[in-house]
Amino acid sequence: MDATNADREEPRIRLTANTNVMRNGQVSPPLFPSVPALNGAASYLAETTSYLTSCFPATSDGTPLNSDGQEVVGFKELTEPLLSNNAPPVRDEITRDSVQDCFQNNNSEIVQSNQTSQSGIGISMFQGLVERVKRTVHGSSDDIGWLQRARHMPPIEHGTDRFNNILDNIRHGIHVLPNSMVYLLVPGLFSNHGPLYFTSTKATFSKMGLTCHIAKIHSEASVEKNAREIKEVIEEVHWGSKKRVLILGHSKGGVDAAAALSMYWPELRDKVAGLALAQSPYGGSPIASDIMREGQIGDYFNVRKLMEILISKVIKGDVQSLEDLTYEKRKEFLKKYHLPKELPVVSFHTEANISPAVLATLSRVAHAELPTFSPLSENSTATVLPVVVPLGATLAACAQLLLTRYGEKSDGLVTCRDAEVPGSVVVHPKRKLDHAWMVYSSINDDPSEPDASQVCEALLTLVMEVGLRKKHYLSVKEE
Repeated sequence: MDATNADREEPRIRLTANTNVMRNGQVSPPLFPSVPALNGAASYLAETTSYLTSCFPATSDGTPLNSDGQEVVGFKELTEPLLSNNAPPVRDEITRDSVQDCFQNNNSEIVQSNQTSQSGIGISMFQGLVERVKRTVHGSSDDIGWLQRARHMPPIEHGTDRFNNILDNIRHGIHVLPNSMVYLLVPGLFSNHGPLYFTSTKATFSKMGLTCHIAKIHSEASVEKNAREIKEVIEEVHWGSKKRVLILGHSKGGVDAAAALSMYWPELRDKVAGLALAQSPYGGSPIASDIMREGQIGDYFNVRKLMEILISKVIKGDVQSLEDLTYEKRKEFLKKYHLPKELPVVSFHTEANISPAVLATLSRVAHAELPTFSPLSENSTATVLPVVVPLGATLAACAQLLLTRYGEKSDGLVTCRDAEVPGSVVVHPKRKLDHAWMVYSSINDDPSEPDASQVCEALLTLVMEVGLRKKHYLSVKEE
C-alpha cells in the first residue's frame, strides 16, 4: 500500500506558463535550461496549451493561479516519458471541454456565415435575374430615334410632296437626270448573295443613256472597311469619266456611303454631287441591337450565335458588319464623324404592309435557267424560271414585332425615325413598302404603281435639286 501510495503521490514539479506573454506572441523563458531535450518538449507543450487556452477565457473557473496571477500547469515527474501514450493528459477535462466549446462556437459562426453568404448570393442572383428581365423587356426603347433627341443636330426638311411630283413626272416620261454625272448604286447587307440586287435599276438607267455602276464591295464587311472601298470606287469612277458622282445607297449601303463621305470628305469634295439614303439605319437598327446586345432576344434563342456562324462561316463575312448597325456602334461612329453640311442628302423611309394579304407575297431574288432536252437551234433559248422567297411575309412579321414591342413603324428592319438623317430632306411615301422592295421586286406588283427603278430615279433627281438649291444659296451668300 505504501509503495502504491508512493507511486500515486509522485512528487510534482510545478511549472508556470505565462499565458499573457504567449498570447502576445512573446517567447517564453526556458523551463529546463540544463536538459535541452526536455526544454524543447516543454516549450512545444506550452505553446500548444497557449493556443488551446486562447479559445476560452484566460481565467476559467477551477484553474489555479499563483500569487503573480500566472496559470499553474502540473507535469509529472520525469520518471515517465513526457510525451508517452500512457501518460495521463494534463488538465484533460478543462482542455477537452474548452476546445469543444471553442469548436462549437466557431462551427456555429461558420454555419451562420455560410447561411448569410448563401442568402446574400441568392438575393444577388435574384436581383440580377430581375435586372436582366427588365433589360430584356426594355430592349431598345431608349435608343430608337435618339438622333432626333440629340443636341446640336440640324433639323430635317420634309420633301415628300416634291418627291411625289417628280415621281409623277417620271411616270409620264419626263426625265431630267443629266448624263453629265455618274450614278453609283451602293448595295446593302448580303447583297453579294443576291444576283438581282439593283440590276433592274441599273438596266433602266442604261436604257436612258445614263452611266450607272453598282459598287463592288464586300457587303458583309465592317462600315469603316466598306467606307475605304467606296472612296476608292468614287475616285476610280471620277478619274475615268471626269464626271461628278451621284450616290444612292440602300440599307447598310447607305450607311457605308455616308461613312465614306464623312471620313474622306476633303478628298471627295470635288468628286461627289450628293447622296440619297434609301431605308438606311443611319441611327441604328433595333433588330441588329436586339440580336447582338447581351441580355436580349439574341441571347435567349441563340440568334446571335446563329448570325455569327452564318456571317463568319457560311458566307465568309465579318460579324462586325451587323454589329456596326447597333445603336451603340452608331453612336460611337457619329460622335467622331459627321456628314458635311454642304453635301446634299435625301433620306427615304417606308412602312411595311402588315395586312394578312402580304402572306401571299413572293419576292424574286434570282433566276434559274433550265436545260433544254431538244437539240439546240440558232433561235432556241433556255427556259428561265424566277427564284422566289416569301420576303414580304418575313418582313411583315418583323414590322409587326417592332410595332407591338416598341410602338414604332418600320419597313421590317429599320424604323422610320432611325432612317432620318439630321439636316437631310426626308421622304416618307404613303405607299406601304417593305425593306426588300427597293431591290427585289414582287412578282405580283401593281403595274399601276411606280417600280423600284422609278423610285430610285426620283430620289436622285431630288438630290440633284437639293444640290442646285444649296449651290445657289451659297453663291448668293458669298455675293
